[in-house]
Amino acid sequence: MEYIVPFEEVGLADIARVGGKNASIGEMIGHLRDAGVRVPEGFATTAAAFEAHLHDTGLKERIATLLEDVDEQDVGRLSERGRAVRALVLATPLPAELGDAVRRAYRAMGGAAEATVAVRSSATAEDLAEASFAGQQETFLNVRGEASVLEHVRKVYASLFTDRAIAYRLHHGFEHTEVAISVGIQRMVRSDLGASGVAFTLDTESGFDGVVFVTAAYGLGELLVQGAVNPDEYYLYKQGLRAGRPAVLQRRLGSKAEKMVYGTGDALVETVPVPEDERRRFALADPELADLGRQALAIEEHYGRPMDIEWARDGEDGLIYVLQARPETVRSRSGRVLERFRLLEQGEVLVTGRAVGSRIAAGTVRVIASADEMDRVEKGDVLVTDMTDPNWEPVMKRASAIVTDRGGRTCHAAIIARELDIPAVVGTGDGTERLATGADVTVSCAEGDEGRVYRGRPRYDVERVELDHMPPLAVDLMMNVASPDRAFAFAQLPNRGVGLARLEFIINNDIGVHPRALLAYPDVPPGVREGIERRSTGYGSPARFFEEKIKEGVATIAAAFAPAPVIVRMSDFKSNEYAHLLGGEAFEPHEENPMIGFRGASRYRAASFADAFAAECRALLRARTEMGLANIKVMIPFVRTEEELLDVLERMAEHGLRRGEDGLQIIMMCEVPSNAIRPDAFLQHVDGFSIGSNDLTQFTLALDRDSGLVADLFNERDPAVKALMANAIDACRKAGKYIGICGQGPSDHPDLARWLLEQGIDSISLNPDTVLKTWLYLAGERDAAGADGVNG
Repeated sequence: MEYIVPFEEVGLADIARVGGKNASIGEMIGHLRDAGVRVPEGFATTAAAFEAHLHDTGLKERIATLLEDVDEQDVGRLSERGRAVRALVLATPLPAELGDAVRRAYRAMGGAAEATVAVRSSATAEDLAEASFAGQQETFLNVRGEASVLEHVRKVYASLFTDRAIAYRLHHGFEHTEVAISVGIQRMVRSDLGASGVAFTLDTESGFDGVVFVTAAYGLGELLVQGAVNPDEYYLYKQGLRAGRPAVLQRRLGSKAEKMVYGTGDALVETVPVPEDERRRFALADPELADLGRQALAIEEHYGRPMDIEWARDGEDGLIYVLQARPETVRSRSGRVLERFRLLEQGEVLVTGRAVGSRIAAGTVRVIASADEMDRVEKGDVLVTDMTDPNWEPVMKRASAIVTDRGGRTCHAAIIARELDIPAVVGTGDGTERLATGADVTVSCAEGDEGRVYRGRPRYDVERVELDHMPPLAVDLMMNVASPDRAFAFAQLPNRGVGLARLEFIINNDIGVHPRALLAYPDVPPGVREGIERRSTGYGSPARFFEEKIKEGVATIAAAFAPAPVIVRMSDFKSNEYAHLLGGEAFEPHEENPMIGFRGASRYRAASFADAFAAECRALLRARTEMGLANIKVMIPFVRTEEELLDVLERMAEHGLRRGEDGLQIIMMCEVPSNAIRPDAFLQHVDGFSIGSNDLTQFTLALDRDSGLVADLFNERDPAVKALMANAIDACRKAGKYIGICGQGPSDHPDLARWLLEQGIDSISLNPDTVLKTWLYLAGERDAAGADGVNG
């Protein structure tokens, strides 16, 4: 009889022998040590040993008798009998041969000293392992001494008979004694003095497989696995790991309020608070993340599939160890899906406005008068307000739909609604007066250019079209991406890259502080100082925080779409928007019309903004050169004159962003009429244009695109606007330069997209929610309802 087997003598072919968990540990020890994967040594008791224990001691018959009349519906009896079975198993010594084998193997682990080990279960029945055994059997940490090891082997055996495990087997018709289990005895990693966590070799939310997702907290890993601690989170770029480059795309500081450590007295472990200074630091440094990432890649490559890996950092030797690894199952996706919403019945229309997107959503109205009331919004509410600004974005994520009194389809609320993929009706004029908090409404943007808010919840359906292959196009369709958090998901859509990555959205969402306030720290007002300290925790200094967060945000988007091009626009906040950031009021002028004021290139040239602009440039340079994301192109917004462009290019070069160096291309937004009237003057200094149809329309037609009063005049297809766009396209084609468009127009009007294609434009960058619809329309495979201005 084989009672125990060393980990190094088993592998994936031995699941029936030692269970899935122990087989995987042995597989890694036997095949991945040379690849740098560190796995603590140990041994496993066999499934045969467990079966022999039940048979030789008479436990099998006695357990069967105790459980023969148990009914899963009779909770009292089930609990009583389960308790009796567990007590019986715990009171029954292991067979002498099994006990002796465990003692010998344990002594060999410790040499002259007694080893400290973890004692874990490892299920052998695959179908049960995915349900009953997952998290149901016990794990014991900080076990030391022969007697204690034998006691905890019996405790693992007894944990097969927890109340929920018994109920599960009853429900599914399994015999209680037909389940076999192996016990793993593995040397403890001193993560009680270090850190521990989980690593996934893909993004589990989107299925994007270009990253390793890591969670980390202090102490032993059980609290994190249980969900009892809020860990740090990191995304590592696989290509960077393989190339030996800096690979951290994102990092988020968790609260890490508690940690599990070795216990005192009779307690194996105990939970203690984490000191404040440790909580404010990241649990893993970049070299440790790189080591863990490379081990995760080696495991994934060996298994040939995405993996879920438990790891620990030893606080004594400082090394990262892999404790176990299992295949990660991602929610299956049956191809790409095009969604079309359609109302099945009409109802009373309460308010109308401009439609944003093409979806329908129902919810309870929540009228919010100011940002001070944002905490009243519950998940699924319809947010109704006068208008929004960047400070509203966290609460907007809770809403099922948005309705505003003011604004057009390029206002802040509209942009965020598209990013969140929720419907919005903007510029209603009186939505806050006509809609009452607590009322059920349905927001429809699926009926054309006019968005409607209906009383109650009229029925609607959704047509979903699966797309395995997209038809070819004579133009590149790219995407406008604002949020790095959604980049991995957006990259799953058909695309030719990112035509517009907005730096100001990264600054607003991930930083939330005016750059000059960060750079002036600590010489800022106390309230601002406290906010800066809270946001920049873990980054060393506020100035470093600003640069690192920009680099991380840009790198995340670039990595998601690599090797396709990602055009990153330098920050294009207006002064009123910058003033809304923490500390911003002290650094921003008051302008009567910020739309045509201190923004874009004019800001970059100003001495007051020089240090902030330098930090933006350094962040983009580091993403390109240090992280190897050479698909990043840089775009300069809102350039009024040739002299202004030359000045900005000179300043960028001083900070390392030199056109042509390491293949860097610099694009210019074509959004001021002077750009399209005299395109050759600008094109000789850059690699091409990207048309900003929002501003180009605004300045051609002399209207404020944030004003609901003139929103009905805003039309990107006006002949004057199209004449300027055509002039820019023609000039770029003659000069052999890139020409694209990243403004809102083609997303709202597929017929405008077709016109642009006919003019010979190189690329059209769309909002993610319109890519599939526009692609099919341009390919001639589907009529777009938006051909005459309809959104849906």
